[in-house]
Amino acid sequence: MGKHMRRLAMLCAASFLLLSGCGGANETGSSQGNGGGQEAKEKTYKIGVTQIVEHPSLDAARKGFEQALKDKGLSVEYDVQIAQGDQSNNQTIANNFASDGVDLIFANSTPSAQAALNATKDIPIVFTSVTDPVGAQLVQSMEKPGGNVTGTTDTHPEAIPKTVQFIDKYIQGNRVGMVYNAGEQNSVAQVDQVKKAMEGTDLKIVSASVSTSAEVKQATESLIGKVDCLYIITDNTVVSALESVIQVANEHDIPLFVGELDSVKRGGFAAYGFDYYDIGYEAGEMAAQILQEGKKPADLPVQYPQKLKLAINKKAAQEMGIELNPEWDSIAEYIE
Repeated sequence: MGKHMRRLAMLCAASFLLLSGCGGANETGSSQGNGGGQEAKEKTYKIGVTQIVEHPSLDAARKGFEQALKDKGLSVEYDVQIAQGDQSNNQTIANNFASDGVDLIFANSTPSAQAALNATKDIPIVFTSVTDPVGAQLVQSMEKPGGNVTGTTDTHPEAIPKTVQFIDKYIQGNRVGMVYNAGEQNSVAQVDQVKKAMEGTDLKIVSASVSTSAEVKQATESLIGKVDCLYIITDNTVVSALESVIQVANEHDIPLFVGELDSVKRGGFAAYGFDYYDIGYEAGEMAAQILQEGKKPADLPVQYPQKLKLAINKKAAQEMGIELNPEWDSIAEYIE
């Protein structure tokens, strides 16, 4: 009898230890399950950011993009790559993002977007700072992009026509100097728009082409004596070296019109423009719709800039020998 009791006691103890062990396993499993659920809920998305060069407008657009995703509550890991104006490097960056299998590619400029599209037809691509998405063959149409690409354009329909009208009305002379990279599709498209806007006026373009930022100053200097003003569009190559253009304009008292507000702040005389931060932010909102809501780029229309204003830099006007016209007070925002 004592022997049986000892066996029973041993069995009870073993059962208790077994149940305790099972209870511990269940508790740990439950904790891991909750952690996994929380992790799934707070998924960290990987976004590859490709940008052709660094300059204030593109940098502002990137900041706007990141802020929009932050405001939407997304956890994002960014891999930011700058091509430094090198087209080969530009394509390599896009190819690497495709190989890495990022969740989305943010392409900040026309060349960046074109390289991304060449690299993948599956990963969603959201662009900004693209002048002519259709002409660059990124989308089928602005309303129905098709494919895996959409975003925001940096072309406001009225920006170039209004700039040309201002030059025609207020600047003496009719020769408009333009320095641009003929290898950038977005620049060629803008020059064509300038030519169209000049129809019906006596304005004419005197151009100088560059292929790298190192050539910008010399190209600008080649226009001295041949032009009455300069008009630098949103050409990434030239804008990345804008200070050299500003230097030439100041030294020779040539009014310098630019294509975006950041370039006015840097020392350009005037621009009809908008904040690149805003179009970057709008692109970020589109990216959030794709990542959070499962929407397809093909179904999200390309967005235009929402705001356009005339900005004039008073200090630049003084440097370039431009007398401020009282008529501008009611139409322009002055930068001191």
